[in-house]
Amino acid sequence: MPKLEPADWWTIRRAQNMKPATYRCPLCGYRLHAMSPHVLIAPEGDTSRRRHAHAECAAAARAQGRLPSRDEWLKAQPKRPGVVARLLRRD
Repeated sequence: MPKLEPADWWTIRRAQNMKPATYRCPLCGYRLHAMSPHVLIAPEGDTSRRRHAHAECAAAARAQGRLPSRDEWLKAQPKRPGVVARLLRRD
């Protein structure tokens, strides 16, 4: 079973290329032809570590919560107390 590298969040964008190349989808492990419509996924926005994936695989992984966006990840982070709460806090 293919594995994704661990990352807190992912960027996803559409891709299609005229280059006659073949990639392996990191989500399903099957071949992916560059000339077919697909997506690029990048862990934590680092495009140097981007991977080509089937659009259907990426959509399924997003639905399962395996490819959270940056906004979704930020919403899940613990909130820092506000200024007033920090000022009134007794240490």
